[in-house]
Amino acid sequence: MKQFRNAVIRAGLGALYFSGAHHLLRPIFAGVGAVFMLHHVRPAREMAFQPNRHLEVTPEFLRVVLAHLRSRDIDIVTMDEVHRRLVERDFSRRFASFTFDDGYRDNRDFALPVMREFDAPFTVYVASDFAEGSGRLWWIALERAIAKASAIEIGFAGAPTRLDATTPAAKQAAYDRLHDWLRALPTEADLRREIGALCARHGIDEAAICRELCLSWDELKPFAREALVGIGAHTITHCNLAGQSEAVAMEEMAQSRARIETALGRSVTHLAYPYGDRIAAGQREFALARAAGFKTAVTTRPGMMFRESADHLTALPRVSLNGNYQDARILPVLTSGAATAMWNGFRRVDAA
Repeated sequence: MKQFRNAVIRAGLGALYFSGAHHLLRPIFAGVGAVFMLHHVRPAREMAFQPNRHLEVTPEFLRVVLAHLRSRDIDIVTMDEVHRRLVERDFSRRFASFTFDDGYRDNRDFALPVMREFDAPFTVYVASDFAEGSGRLWWIALERAIAKASAIEIGFAGAPTRLDATTPAAKQAAYDRLHDWLRALPTEADLRREIGALCARHGIDEAAICRELCLSWDELKPFAREALVGIGAHTITHCNLAGQSEAVAMEEMAQSRARIETALGRSVTHLAYPYGDRIAAGQREFALARAAGFKTAVTTRPGMMFRESADHLTALPRVSLNGNYQDARILPVLTSGAATAMWNGFRRVDAA
């Protein structure tokens, strides 16, 4: 199903580009700017089974994106500057801001050199447990378990089920089914229990994945001193905030901020909601982020910045730079706002 959806999205982006419709929609839906969302930046990998490919782009594609924005005379700004322009209604120039979720080491090793080429600032949202080396990147653990296996045995609603994993296509189908099932479990404890059992059966060291991929506090300290680098909060555990009690959700936001500020010795005023979609961040979470004192908080809901976004500073949308669509031709479509407008049913703001 996800493969089909990706094909439909790719076809839709292509149709907007080749029809030229994005030129007509740009004056209405380009807005005043965009916040771009990324996770990994690293060289392309050749494995046939890469279910998390959408979370990574190559340094070359990032370079193409930055060159495109510079060619259009779009300001590349910090999240502090995004906040200032929205609050002060300073819309004299269009802007773009780059944000990276989770705190991966490749943000330092591969993204930073490219951003330096363009003197482009960016924000990295750090989950404090990831920086401490104790976090659980369960979506990557799931990928690695399925990559090793020829079959996956799991209990759906108490019924033992065997999923084929003999081919890349079968592995992808198994991943999609398990990923959606895990996201839908009632609690974070349920998710941790199930992914922990799966990792144990297939010999995956879940804790080691975090230490392998994420920047430690010792690595973050010099990274955060880079002139172009801003640091934001991404909760403690990278949990689904909407699935937590109000007290726990507030603690996840506020304590992650406190931990980062203590470790790095700098103020943290911007937040990214883990997962960031409708089932992970809604009106309650937007209010909690305001109460916790964050200037801005970003979701994963797709959308451009508009003048009205100033009224929803803790519910800001982003434009995903998706690894499945690394094609320079789609960049004029993305910056036109046409793609996100169609996704949102032509609503300018989606903050409900």
